[in-house]
Amino acid sequence: MGSLQGQNVVVVGGSRGVGRSIVEAALSEGATVLAVARGADALKELSWEASGVKTLVADATQEVAPDAVFAALEPDVLVICAGAFAPSAPIQDQGWDEFSANWEMDVKASFLFCQAALRGRLKPGSRVVLISSGAAFSGGPPNSGGYSGAKRMQLFLAAHSQKEADRLGLGLRFMALAPMRIMAGTGVGQRGISGVSAYLGISPADFLASMTDMQTPADVASAVVTLAAGKMKGTAFTVSGSGLAAAA
Repeated sequence: MGSLQGQNVVVVGGSRGVGRSIVEAALSEGATVLAVARGADALKELSWEASGVKTLVADATQEVAPDAVFAALEPDVLVICAGAFAPSAPIQDQGWDEFSANWEMDVKASFLFCQAALRGRLKPGSRVVLISSGAAFSGGPPNSGGYSGAKRMQLFLAAHSQKEADRLGLGLRFMALAPMRIMAGTGVGQRGISGVSAYLGISPADFLASMTDMQTPADVASAVVTLAAGKMKGTAFTVSGSGLAAAA
């Protein structure tokens, strides 16, 4: 029997990349899984290839998104993996809309769903996992705009939400997970590899060769399953090629 047998898992941003890996891992652990994304075509492809997954087309940055998602499936485990591409230009060449893209997507989606949970939309015992990034600790490259700050805010948001849940006696668990290395083979990862290597004036292959201790999307998915089991204390965690760990 899987560790998520009989539980409902909702993955916002679940149609591609890391989100899709989390969907597949949750299904393999016996969960009922709802994948939420903006792209109907990607969700249709997922439903063909991942037997049993439920899907919902929704924009996670809309105020009504939590209501629509929770009406489709009330989660025991809610994973917020939706995110925009980071900018890929020197800061002086970015407009505010480009610089703030990850605040308007990654942070806003996390905020809306954490807020809904704190307002009583999730039952006691539910767990919320926000997918952050190692850039929250390193600061990221100068061409990534507000990306690193947005991913750091997700760590703060999980901690703030946990304090409020404890103060209100809601019985909820909030966590943020930061994959520490860029991941080839994902949309965000490939975009980042191209942008950073161009900024540094090296080839993508040379940039990747400089990276060590790299995790895969499957490693991130495995970490989410472990966190969903609720056996690790804290609100901030990292995952790398060395495995899952509490953030320092």
